[in-house]
Amino acid sequence: MTTSESTRAVNIAEKLAGFTEQWAPRRIARVNDYEVKIAKVQGEFVWHTHEDTDELFLVVSGTLTIRLRAGDVVLNPGEIHVVPRGVEHCPQADEETAILLFEPTGTANTGAQGGERTREPVDA
Repeated sequence: MTTSESTRAVNIAEKLAGFTEQWAPRRIARVNDYEVKIAKVQGEFVWHTHEDTDELFLVVSGTLTIRLRAGDVVLNPGEIHVVPRGVEHCPQADEETAILLFEPTGTANTGAQGGERTREPVDA
């Protein structure tokens, strides 16, 4: 990180306005060995797990349902949920929803499932 980057705030709304693709994470910051990512989502993702890490979801706008085998968690703007490592989950949004994710660098968005929905984050 350069000195100018360390003295500049990241505006989440501006970063979200910079793209339209859904289920394609954008990296907006790094914290040690972790990445802060944003994404726009709509519809149902894939059922997957992250065997080695927890995954934090924060809803910026819209409503996100995190489907779990034990029951759904519904998140509204300003709410977070942490899916513990190894727990199978499937994010779903009936209308376009903006989310923020916090997870270790190198964490695949589809976890161990893989497949055509796997996306490497790009810088926003």
